[in-house]
Amino acid sequence: MSDTRAAASERPAGAGTAVVEARGLGKSFELRRPVTERLLRRDAPHRIDAVQDVGFAIARGRTLALVGESGCGKSTLARLMVGLESPTTGSACVDGVDVHATLAGPADAARALRRRMQMIFQDPFASLDPRWRIGDIVAEPLLEQGLILPAQAPDRVAALLASVGLPGADMRRFPHQFSGGQRQRISIARAIATSPEFLVCDEPTSALDVSVQAQVLNLLADLQRDRALTMLFISHNLAVVRYVADDVGVMYLGRLVELAPRDELFPAPRHPYTRMLLAAVPDMRGTGGERAPVQGEMSDPLAPPPGCAFHPRCPHANERCRVERPELRDSGAVRVACHAVEEGRL
Repeated sequence: MSDTRAAASERPAGAGTAVVEARGLGKSFELRRPVTERLLRRDAPHRIDAVQDVGFAIARGRTLALVGESGCGKSTLARLMVGLESPTTGSACVDGVDVHATLAGPADAARALRRRMQMIFQDPFASLDPRWRIGDIVAEPLLEQGLILPAQAPDRVAALLASVGLPGADMRRFPHQFSGGQRQRISIARAIATSPEFLVCDEPTSALDVSVQAQVLNLLADLQRDRALTMLFISHNLAVVRYVADDVGVMYLGRLVELAPRDELFPAPRHPYTRMLLAAVPDMRGTGGERAPVQGEMSDPLAPPPGCAFHPRCPHANERCRVERPELRDSGAVRVACHAVEEGRL
């Protein structure tokens, strides 16, 4: 794995140019009670802020990984970035083009933008139509975009399957006839069919065993190197993140609390939550030291605590943390939202 990751770090020309940006991105959902309960209570619908004021930029050919506990808003943010959800506030941009405004505009512009962005979902079986043959699944985006004629589909699909390590004959089979790793390869083949510039990977290896995970990660690294892909990678597995990412964003209760280059974050995490996550990673070197479990539970997103959302679990919290929300501030190459870091207490 290390050789492939080193090769993937040899970025193409223009790697310093930001291609994907989130600008103050936020998404709120309205939670409606049953009609009878709403009539009896006569109260307003509850709202949950799944993503709040998130901002970042991903340079061309680089990978930003998002980590955090389940329910922190990672997948919602991923869907916002490719236009599968509409933002409540802020915007997602590709090369300065507002994703949601473009997708809601003229059909030609929307189609051209969709071609530039693709997404790989967590469950490959759920994302593949069980009634379609693999050839039809992989060829669909090409035909919908008008990139090939129907007669050209078999050859193009065979080439795409070969690029992910599957034989062309597999195009005649159905999704249920493949293993989990093979289905994820098929999802990747479909995602790269239109030669996208921006690829979102939402937990693409979480349902796979370790050996298959390594195969899929190596495949993604090769594709990124060969195609100059810009990637947003979501994972709970910090070992995977350390392997694939150039930069890492840590999310807690809908907000980014730390954003740093991989080589800065893992040796010296700044935010107490990042430290807690890394301290819980099993020690594969067998040093025998105790591993600290992640303390406490994430607060209810329907009733988040005032001030810093992490303060009920933070051993370094003071009165300021309980009443004032920290902003994401620059600290060298790192951006961190923590009063303790700002005040030099950490």
